[in-house]
Amino acid sequence: MKPIVAIVGRPNVGKSTFFNRVTRTKDALVDNFPGVTRDRHYGDASWNDIAFTLVDTGGFTEGHEFADEIRFQVHQALADADVIVLLLDGKEGISPFDRDVIKLLRATEKPVFYAVNKIDGAELETHLSEFYSLGIEPLFPVSAEHRYGMVDFLDALVAGFAEIVKYPDPQTAEGTIGLAVVGRPNVGKSSLINRMLGQERLLVSDRPGTTRDAIDTVCQAEGKAYLLIDTAGIRRKGKVTRKIEKFSIIKALRSLDRCDVALIVMDTAEGITEQDISIAGYAYERGCGCIFLLNKWDLVAKDTHTAKEYLAELKMRAKFLGFAPAMTISALTGQRVTKIFKMVDDVYDQYARRIGTGQLNRILETATAKNPPPLHRGKPINFYYATQVSKRPPTVVCFVNHPKAVHFSYKRFLINQIREHAGLDKTPIRIIFRQRERRKKT
Repeated sequence: MKPIVAIVGRPNVGKSTFFNRVTRTKDALVDNFPGVTRDRHYGDASWNDIAFTLVDTGGFTEGHEFADEIRFQVHQALADADVIVLLLDGKEGISPFDRDVIKLLRATEKPVFYAVNKIDGAELETHLSEFYSLGIEPLFPVSAEHRYGMVDFLDALVAGFAEIVKYPDPQTAEGTIGLAVVGRPNVGKSSLINRMLGQERLLVSDRPGTTRDAIDTVCQAEGKAYLLIDTAGIRRKGKVTRKIEKFSIIKALRSLDRCDVALIVMDTAEGITEQDISIAGYAYERGCGCIFLLNKWDLVAKDTHTAKEYLAELKMRAKFLGFAPAMTISALTGQRVTKIFKMVDDVYDQYARRIGTGQLNRILETATAKNPPPLHRGKPINFYYATQVSKRPPTVVCFVNHPKAVHFSYKRFLINQIREHAGLDKTPIRIIFRQRERRKKT
């Protein structure tokens, strides 16, 4: 699991700038598909090849309840995050609120990093003397806007992750398939898990937000073990008013990081919503195997074309998950619920599959010969060889002479060729382009 790092601090200390700098949000390459969106308050980051998730709690401040709002943010960050970063303002100095927050942070056993922002150069580090009077250390002078001090800070941050003890889940044995059940509130996630388990193991309510924490349950089906992770529903930002539901999104994202296959539950009685597509985008970005479960099918007025039309709309609006299978179900009546495990097995089989290097290179050789990539500055892009470096999902590294010149549309073409010829039509596939190392002259 990736550690979750929460940024806390009063407004205008530069939390958003700091967030953008660490996650490289402005420079991030995202797939050119409609519907793949990134919530600006959550971002995946990496430093020294160590991945983590960063949360900008400043995005949750509303109204004029300044002190109460931010104290709530700090408490929630302490409860849900693995590491806390308190951002202080090197230009404005210490505020009474900073002192209150530091008192809260002294009581936690979680790692806390104190960064003084807006220190734009070594000559301004004299401003730190005021902050040393607070008795906190180490202090990291940084400038999120100008990058000053960020390398030292991030080196220390990721080095501190080693102190976060991650105990393995005793229930998650080898071979257990992790299933994250995600979706908007009130689409029937808990009811579905109860039906899959055959017993009332989770609280079921028609009030959105009932399930606020992820609840793990292990079950057996046809001799195979599955870990079902129920998550709090992800609500559309404009509709989220209760502060606690905002932080439930953190738990949902954490669940997606833990799972092999995401069961994306949708309410067919309400139709496909933008938030359904956004949630699907979260799962896509995290490389999960995905299955759309179109719930409450018993409430839909049907004719002979309803299912086909619904699935066609879903495929059109969630093009980035065109490989994900979908089925209509009813958690209330049990319609087709027993077939979910078989579909999970099919998806996981592909998700965990390894393609032979010889087969993979034959596929790419045929694909590039049939449809050569566009020229780069008048010169051809040469594909030398490829190898699968990991699975879950299948991840392929291609060595080329100009890796940054491969257009996303050509990358999509290669992925589709692998799908077709390797029988991987139900799993995400990742391709990474790398420069081939030149041989040293002897």
